[in-house]
Amino acid sequence: MYALINGRIFTGEKTIFNRTLVIDGKKIKEIVKSEDLDTLYPNIEKKDIDGNLIAPAFIDLQLNGCGGVLLNEDVSVNTFKVMNETNIRYGCTLYTPTLITCADHKIESALQVMEEIEDLESLGVLGLHIEGPYISVDKKGTHREDLIRVLSDEIIGKISKSKTTILTLAPENAKPEHIKTLREGGVNVALGHTNATYEEIMEKKPYGITLATHLYNAMSPFTHREPGVVGAVFDSKDIKAGIIVDGFHCHYASVRIAKELLGERLYLVTDAASPAGTDMPEFMFEGKRCFHKDGQLRNEEGNLAGSVLTMDQGVRNLVEHVGVSLEEALRMASLYPAKAVNIDNRYGRIAAGYTADLVILDEKIELIDVIVRGVSKFSVN
Repeated sequence: MYALINGRIFTGEKTIFNRTLVIDGKKIKEIVKSEDLDTLYPNIEKKDIDGNLIAPAFIDLQLNGCGGVLLNEDVSVNTFKVMNETNIRYGCTLYTPTLITCADHKIESALQVMEEIEDLESLGVLGLHIEGPYISVDKKGTHREDLIRVLSDEIIGKISKSKTTILTLAPENAKPEHIKTLREGGVNVALGHTNATYEEIMEKKPYGITLATHLYNAMSPFTHREPGVVGAVFDSKDIKAGIIVDGFHCHYASVRIAKELLGERLYLVTDAASPAGTDMPEFMFEGKRCFHKDGQLRNEEGNLAGSVLTMDQGVRNLVEHVGVSLEEALRMASLYPAKAVNIDNRYGRIAAGYTADLVILDEKIELIDVIVRGVSKFSVN
């Protein structure tokens, strides 16, 4: 047991002062008045935060790879470990490894690897995010057209009983009963890579669509005569959306507009691929050669192929370029993604009983330390 002293604490709801955070093992014990610490815990170890900000650690619900590895190229425990270690350097302690459009055998392999790991969260893994192959050819992005297909009863049965947290699909190409089966199995169904009309989204949404994958990107746009997928997300009260705030996937003004309309339904994702956290110049993404140049990842056709965004940089971009308050940017990186997949009873807040996954940030929103399950991982002091 130890105490973090002399720090400001952002609880996930508000910033509080003159309080001390007590951590017991992997959990948050309680927040106490600083003047009461010695009375309540006379012999406790103290760690001085030196006036910096303590906040919940970040959660990334769309991460293809980072640190030189890519899930589509190597579905293995080692890939999860490298991704987790890389994420921690940037304040992210929990993520959904994301598998884009591929053959069934690779999806089934990923499901099997997930099943064999007893404690996924020890690797920072919340669950699998399957993005495609059940998507629209018209909005395929960097996904391979020859592998895009419709859902089958067999694969639906396997996914719905697996450790899959999110499945992204094109609703116009999905049967309502398949969406319902996934949702009843505990999978969060996301619309994405979809060319659906507003009406098609509204027709399928009640069967269990609760999320939207990388808002604006690879979906039919909003226009005055056809609101499209973007309009359907804006007009829904129960669809939560991830958004990539790297300045390339979306104009910062578009992020600001979405934020005004969606409020706490909008959360930050990176959609990062293997070059994130490295200087590697190129990589293979499901058989396609992609290039890392000028902060962007693009395939040979010039299409964006993921990003090199990290969660801490995303928070800074929200504050510095979008004009979001620091508190709200932190919620978009922690509490809101936790709410999106219903884990906000354990993550996304600093409160008694929550997992002690924390970031410590200075005045420039730079990381001073990352605490994972109560253990300090680094310090730049």
